[in-house]
Amino acid sequence: MIGDPVRHSLSPALHNAAFAALGLDWVYVAFAVAAGQGAAAVAAMRALDIAGLSVTMPHKAAVVAELDRLGPTAARLGVVNTISWTASPDGWELEGESTDGAGFIDAIRGDDGFDPAGRRCVVLGSGGAARSVTLALAEAGAASVHVVGRRAGAAVQCAELAGAADAVAGLADAVAGADLIVNATPVGMAAGDSLPFDLDPGLLHQGQFVADLIYAPATTPLLTAARARGAGTANGLGMLIHQAARQVAIWTGRPAPLEAMSAAALLALSRRQHLE
Repeated sequence: MIGDPVRHSLSPALHNAAFAALGLDWVYVAFAVAAGQGAAAVAAMRALDIAGLSVTMPHKAAVVAELDRLGPTAARLGVVNTISWTASPDGWELEGESTDGAGFIDAIRGDDGFDPAGRRCVVLGSGGAARSVTLALAEAGAASVHVVGRRAGAAVQCAELAGAADAVAGLADAVAGADLIVNATPVGMAAGDSLPFDLDPGLLHQGQFVADLIYAPATTPLLTAARARGAGTANGLGMLIHQAARQVAIWTGRPAPLEAMSAAALLALSRRQHLE
């Protein structure tokens, strides 16, 4: 894994648990790679014949130019979080793909029983995570995907991934009429944070499902407000596990051991909280 910072990442725990459960003599490690050094890290992957690479901020877009090909989702998003070797007529090539959005859909469908097909969805934020989720919701058959962002241009570009450049709505109208609300902003991670975009909690109600991509803390102010008003909720741990599971499948060609990965993630979080 390359990124900065990576010290507190749960990815090593997830992937090493998966490799152990699959009986593979593999190891997953996290390297702090500073901004501007993503290309060098990809070159090192080639030189050292590293079997797979996870890519996180600030390198998700920067490494694209160093790859031989992109998978369909990465090509649309212009970012990757997974690099793997793939066979070609000319030998082995490096391919980049993004598993974040698909991991989010796997989590809310498989873990939470919420199917976004035919549902009205709102994504709060317009950054990289929001883009991945917006595209995934559209591909999952959402009836509409509205994007709420502070930067109008970025919000429009994000909404265009769902095929609806005009799906950039006012906060109140979008949230009140939504079946699914996804927080793809970092608001809620820090102590003292309020709700994203100073959302009025009175807009949340029973029958909605509210997903926060933040997993630490496990319960954000948004999730607390949603539960108080009878909405279903989920934090970002499920997405983290399922996007990692898709990475394991890409690298190994085998189904990921979700139970082992989930147990490892929960144990790692528990240990972290104890140390803190």
